[in-house]
Amino acid sequence: MNSAPAPILLRPARVVEVETIRALERASAQRFLGLMDAIAADEPTPAPTLARRIVEGGLLVAQAEDGIVAGFVMFRPLEGGLYVEQLDVLPAFAGRRIGAALLDAAGERLGHGGVLVLSTFRDVPWNAPYYARLGFVAVDELTPGMAAIRAEHLARGLDEAARVFMARPL
Repeated sequence: MNSAPAPILLRPARVVEVETIRALERASAQRFLGLMDAIAADEPTPAPTLARRIVEGGLLVAQAEDGIVAGFVMFRPLEGGLYVEQLDVLPAFAGRRIGAALLDAAGERLGHGGVLVLSTFRDVPWNAPYYARLGFVAVDELTPGMAAIRAEHLARGLDEAARVFMARPL
């Protein structure tokens, strides 16, 4: 009997999948229960934002063989690179390198010479330490675009003292 995981298809998201993606984001956020309850209870990305990213080509999904959307990455242009706004994988699919594959696929959209940038929680094991294992390094000095993203986060009530910007050249 073959116990290897079923293959995952990485593809552009479809507008009809917006609510599926929002549900996936809610399920993934439950990992924060007991650690950062406000994050676990936070509303997922608004549907119009997701739809806009899909139309712009900035949202990829990982689809399991059975059709389940197992993960997604959402990104937008930032100063000649891409800013990863959100990366989530359903807990049932954790440990299969789906997040890493989604990040690589987003990077392929940019090509060689660009940079992937993200902002994440410094001390959450599946955040900054995970990204460091994938080749991201902490950014010491924020660019104007990163500073604008930090301002967006502060306006949403995120604790920026607990967060770090990280970048990975392509």
